[in-house]
Amino acid sequence: MKIKNILIATDFSNEAYNALYYATQIFAEIQCTFYLVNAYDDIVVSAKNALFTGQKVLKKLEATSNENLTKTVHKIILDTANDKHLFKTISSKGSLSTLISKTLVDYKIDLIVLGNKGKTGAKELFMGSNTIQIANTITQCPILAIPKEISFKPIKEIAFVTDYKKGCTKSTLSMLLNIAAIADASVAVLHINEEEIMSPKQISNQKLLDKCLLHIPRSYDEIWNYADKANVIQDFIVEREINMLAMSYHRRRFFERFLHEPVIMDLSIYATVPFLILPVQD
Repeated sequence: MKIKNILIATDFSNEAYNALYYATQIFAEIQCTFYLVNAYDDIVVSAKNALFTGQKVLKKLEATSNENLTKTVHKIILDTANDKHLFKTISSKGSLSTLISKTLVDYKIDLIVLGNKGKTGAKELFMGSNTIQIANTITQCPILAIPKEISFKPIKEIAFVTDYKKGCTKSTLSMLLNIAAIADASVAVLHINEEEIMSPKQISNQKLLDKCLLHIPRSYDEIWNYADKANVIQDFIVEREINMLAMSYHRRRFFERFLHEPVIMDLSIYATVPFLILPVQD
């Protein structure tokens, strides 16, 4: 798989711009197109407003959206000066998840990049409410969530957290393998050990994963203290100086259970590395 088209969702915040900049650095040597998308909504228009007033407000929102997209493109071109990158803009009324879903199909998007902005509650602190909503909506495209305004660091090692139950095929891991190859990074596999003995399916997936990582430097570790897994993952990230965290995502499975646990609060506070979400394609 070649990475050709990358979607960047922006609300023109510092977090969103930092996510865009971070992505341009990861793929600095790759010829690709970045699609900057912004969704504006008419919820500011009261139901009591006259139709004319509502249309007027919408036109203003649309003009502002397009103007800010143009400014963002000019800024990123000045900041990166990379002739391998092409930037295009898409502005649309409606929800962000709907706009992303449509753009994925229309422009054959390979990766979605989002800037994290923590709201309230454990899940939102960890990933940002937009990221959660989009991860629950988009099931066919990898998502890269960039924490709030972190500085870019070259990717030397990526942690892939797995329970070996799903998400170990080459199609699921494609983006992880691509980024590891582009960055010349190693992959640290971290097994969340839920049972004392692995099932035949888990053993098979472990072998499959090893085969997928055949040409990439790799290591294997296990988490046995399951009750404290978020803290153990965070310790692992810090001790190994991990530059990116990756997990495969399957509804109602490991990824979802992981996010629903209160202990994620402990990880969310220290989340300082990009998070690559890989939809299961098994």
